[in-house]
Parts: sequence; structure tokens; C-alpha cells
Amino acid sequence: MAAAEVVDTQLMLGVGLIEKDTNGEVLWVWCYPSTTATLRNLLLRKCCLTDENKLLHPFVFGQYRRTWFYITTIEVPESSILKKVTHFSIVLTTKDFNPEKYAAFTRILCRMYLKHGSPVKMMESYIAVLTKGICQSEENGSFLSKDFDVRKAYLAGSIKDIVSQFGMETVILHTALMLKKRIVVYHPKIEAVQEFTRTLPALVWHRQDWTILHSYMHLNADELEALQMCTGYIAGFVDLEVSNRPDLYDVFVNLAESEITIAPLAKEAMAMGKLHKEMGQLIVQSAEDPEKSDSQVIQDIALKTREIFTNLAPFSEVSADGEKRVLNLEALKQKRFPPATENFLYHLAAAEQMLKI
Repeated sequence: MAAAEVVDTQLMLGVGLIEKDTNGEVLWVWCYPSTTATLRNLLLRKCCLTDENKLLHPFVFGQYRRTWFYITTIEVPESSILKKVTHFSIVLTTKDFNPEKYAAFTRILCRMYLKHGSPVKMMESYIAVLTKGICQSEENGSFLSKDFDVRKAYLAGSIKDIVSQFGMETVILHTALMLKKRIVVYHPKIEAVQEFTRTLPALVWHRQDWTILHSYMHLNADELEALQMCTGYIAGFVDLEVSNRPDLYDVFVNLAESEITIAPLAKEAMAMGKLHKEMGQLIVQSAEDPEKSDSQVIQDIALKTREIFTNLAPFSEVSADGEKRVLNLEALKQKRFPPATENFLYHLAAAEQMLKI
């Protein structure tokens, strides 16, 4: 087997099973190879079976301390051999972001459990995918890891939808991401939160960094502590109470109301000027072009973003230890940019760790 395939398949960390029985009790039934109490509690919280409002969410995903989780939940049909179970969730924990890949795999595992009523077959398939990147079964469908390219996952959301909702204000999101600020997104429906938040990192395509995404958060002390250890992030919530937590965000997006708010403490770094206006116009123009696909819009934004870095280049110099490029603040000030542009370039240099310490 090619070395690349081996590396790719070692991304899964574990598989688990949560059941809701006919008495309405939700139990963590089984996992392989093992899990921690903290992670188990987190996954029980994320799994919709423990939710008061009884809404079934077929698929949710998120991240906790660099571990991604993917949960598929189904209702058990009466014809199934699982007589005492009304619903169950299959949980996968992995090292990588790829919702489509793990949604496909968990669906296959669900069908297996429905048919056999025992985790043994699931474990066999999990090990097959872990070691060979493939599991084949005639009645439950086949799964091939390498069918799911990570770039496809990065491009799966729609930038055009975001721009059609927020128009010129999309540039606030772009600026916040460029400056590695903290973005909190609220909507009562988890599906809306996940769709929107997973798309945002594509606005800064040059970084291709989806580790900033925390698409399904609860206002839980342990989760918030883990979140606040990150420099910049995109965090999704279904609880409006998060709007009363200004300590968690620089930019707050109320998706349900189509409103974007910049927190008072972030206003100085996020001050908008001519540069932002040009960026905003480019984003809107590109996204409104019916001829352009989402990936072409992302490309247009990435090219314009590269221009911004080109603007910064003349004011950077190699640091004294020769390790990296740092900002020459005097040179930047001498250029006499409009204040908002100079301010933005300074904060961008800070975000890129180009300030002299």
C-alpha cells in the first residue's frame, strides 16, 4: 500500500455508540478502543438524544481540543432486531475535518447496527477503514477513504450564500478572520450554524486552516475554557444566551436576524477604511456574478487578499536573528497610508506574528 494512504487512514481516533431505550434513558453503550470520561460527557451532550426538545438531528459535527467529532443519529424502525432501543447515535472521533467523509462512514455503521444489533460488525468495519482505508459490504454500502479529498470538504460550503445574506458586511467577517479575531455565530438551528461556520475559513483561503472552527459549542465551562485557549476562532452556538457573553467574541453574528456586531473592544483593530471598502466591493461583485462558482469566488477573494500581503511586504524586514520577517513600523508610518489602512496593516502584522518583541 502507498505510504500516503497509510498516513490518511490513521486519522480516526475512536468509534462509540449511544442508545436511547424505551424508558427514555440515554446511555453510552460501547466504544472502541477507549475514551475519557470528559470526552464521553461532551459527546453525550452533543448527541441530540439527551436534548430536552426531542428534535432529531441526523448529523452534527464539531471540535474539542483538536479532536473532531461526528455524530449520526437515527430512529430505530419497529421491524429492527433492536427491540428495546428507540434511537441510537454512532460517534466517530478523528484528527481531521471532513464532515462528508465521516457522515458517509457513520451512515454505513448505522445500517450495520440496525441489521446485526451488535457492535462487532461495526468494530470490524472501523478497523478495516483504519488500516486499509476501505470497508466493503454488499448490503450496507462501501466506503473508501480516499474518495473524500480534504479540499472538497473545505469547498463544500457556499460563500455566495453568505454574501447574499450579508452583502458588504461580509468584509467584517473577512477582516476578523484576517486579524485572527474571535467570531461567535448564533442560530437556533444547529444545521444552519454548521453550514455557515464551516464556510467562513474559506474567506482566508491562503491559510487553509479549519482548526479555527468550533461549529457546535455549548455554554459549558470546560468547553469554553478550551475555546478561550485559542487565539482566534469561529464558534457556533444554538443558545442565544451567548450574546450576553462579550468575553467570548470580537464579532457576533446573529444568523437568525442577519446581524453582525463588532464588540466595543475590537472596534479599534477592526476600523474600516478604503482598503476594506475595495475588498467588500470585490467580494460582493464576485459573489453576485451568476457565471461564477463558489470556488471561483474564493479564488477571487484569495487573489485580492494576496494583494494586501503584497502591500505589507515593503515594510517587513528579516528579524535580527534571521528567523522570520518582521514589520518595520517606521517605514509603514512614512508611507502615510490613510489611518484605517495603516491600522489594519499593523494589526495584520500582529496577527501574522510579524511584530518585533
